[in-house]
Amino acid sequence: MKNASAVPATLDPPQDMRIVRAALYDEVVQRLRQMIFEGELAPGSRVPERVLCERFGISRTPLREALRALASEGLIELTPHRGARVSRLSPTDLDHMFEIMEALEALAGELACVRITEAGIAHVKRLHEEMVRHYRQRNRPEYFRCNQRIHESLVQAAGNPVLSRLYASLGDRMRRARYMANLSEERWRQAVEEHEAILDALIRRDAARIGPLLKAHLHHKRIALNTALQTSEQEESVQDASR
Repeated sequence: MKNASAVPATLDPPQDMRIVRAALYDEVVQRLRQMIFEGELAPGSRVPERVLCERFGISRTPLREALRALASEGLIELTPHRGARVSRLSPTDLDHMFEIMEALEALAGELACVRITEAGIAHVKRLHEEMVRHYRQRNRPEYFRCNQRIHESLVQAAGNPVLSRLYASLGDRMRRARYMANLSEERWRQAVEEHEAILDALIRRDAARIGPLLKAHLHHKRIALNTALQTSEQEESVQDASR
């Protein structure tokens, strides 16, 4: 007679164990993604698995699972017997993405001017003031996070779920590009000035003005990024020639 209290061999692990594993996996993916977006793991660089395992206090299994997830997003390149590297940014792919994002953000701004509440405007204004404070403190990571929240707030205020889904689908791949585009001091100052004009148009609910402002803002980021990529490639070529 079978023991009624015996645990079947095919029974799933306890629910609390699955949650813990998922939480660890998600945390590792999030941390690695942030390191890539903020340039701590540079394009083309090898991912130091042993160092990261020690830093995060984890084994190689969850780290490699996270790397496979990031590879599916195009952020990591996995090569057999050679480990993982941060994928390089392709100028052609980025040009294509920026063309779409310029149109999406311009439309989001136009719709937001019509649909945003006064509370929503106040929220964007607070984010802008916080962003400017981080700019003056030269705190790039916090400036970048606040900048992203402003753009995301405008998309949310547009009140169009289809637009939001399209924007989100490109969001992860664009974050790294947005951060790199603000590397130079001149471009950083220009970006803040552009945000001042965008906020003013939003406050005035000037849909005809905010669309072109947002499109130009993204276009300038694209130019800055292409310049940064060209400079990086030239420096790498010089380094390779000197070896």
